Amino acid sequence: MRIGELSRRTGTPTRLLRYYEEQGLLTPGRLPNGYRDYGEHLVDRVQQIRGLLDVGLPTRVIKDVLPCLDTPCTITISDASEELVELLRRERDRMDARIACLARNRDAIDAYLAQVTASRGAV
Repeated sequence: MRIGELSRRTGTPTRLLRYYEEQGLLTPGRLPNGYRDYGEHLVDRVQQIRGLLDVGLPTRVIKDVLPCLDTPCTITISDASEELVELLRRERDRMDARIACLARNRDAIDAYLAQVTASRGAV
C-alpha cells in the first residue's frame, strides 16, 4: 500500500511515517518506480509504535524493543545498558498501573451497565 493509505488506516500523519522510517522503525519495500510500498503487517507495527510512544518511550528505545514485538522474539539479547533495562522496567510498571486502572474502570462500567439493564428489564 502507499504511504497515504497507511496514514489513513493508522491515523498517523505521513510525515511521522517518514520519520519512523528515518529512525529505522519502519522498513517499507520499494516499487520499481521508487515509491514506498508498505506491507499489510506495517499497519499493526505503526499501531505498536504509537502505543509505545504514547507511554513515553523514545524512538531510540523503541528501535531496540521492536524485534520483541514479533512473536516469537526474533533477537538475541546483547549488551543492553543498565540504564535501558531500568527505563524499560519503569515503563513496564507504568503500563501495568495503567492496565490495572483501565480494568477497574471497565469493571465499573460493566457493573453500571448490568444495573441499567436489570432495571430496564424490571419495568
